Amino acid sequence: MRKPDDACATGLAGRGGSVPAVTTTYQAVIFDLGGVVFPSPLDMFRAYERDHDLPDRFISEVVLTDPVDGSWSRLERGELTMAEFAAEFEVECRIAGGEVDATALMKNIGNRLEPRTEMLTAIRKIREHGLRTGALTNNWIADETRGNGASSPAVHGLFDVVVESAVVGLRKPDPRIYQMVCASLDVNPPEAVFLDDLGTNLKPARTMGMATIKVGDPHEALRELSALLDLALA
Repeated sequence: MRKPDDACATGLAGRGGSVPAVTTTYQAVIFDLGGVVFPSPLDMFRAYERDHDLPDRFISEVVLTDPVDGSWSRLERGELTMAEFAAEFEVECRIAGGEVDATALMKNIGNRLEPRTEMLTAIRKIREHGLRTGALTNNWIADETRGNGASSPAVHGLFDVVVESAVVGLRKPDPRIYQMVCASLDVNPPEAVFLDDLGTNLKPARTMGMATIKVGDPHEALRELSALLDLALA
């Protein structure tokens, strides 16, 4: 399978080690970042709503009002700067009946980028057994850093490939971004497992033939992944 240009996907590390490859029909595991490896931005949405007397799910509903051309989607495709996004998103919130300081909201999300240690441990074990690992993230670029964890030192060296929506100009659930990460990992979709916390992002992967795991409780998700791979990940 031909790999896309380097501009489309950033390989962060080669694989290696002396641990024998695990026997499995799967060749790669692909992880969402925010909501899987890192806490979900949705947690910060809920906290902001509580702190500012906004209705529950208010921010999510604004984001979903126009999931293609709204400011959140354009930010994640790299079409808006953070300042442009903040101005437009605040207008969208105002139209929906609430006041949101978008700059403060995004800073709060950035401050929550502490990875889940159980996920880091699992990724390392997967690599030790010869499987490829990828990250597929809807993110944004602000102040030379990537939102949703792609630039975090905690994940450096953990993934063979990282595909970022703000870099490639596509975002989940666009099927093309799933094709891109599989091509970058040199696997066919049925040879990959994909973990995400949002069902809408899992559906295209499942349609393409990937095994999918919805991440709510990270420990339960890793138990399911362990069973799929027949590999102890704890």
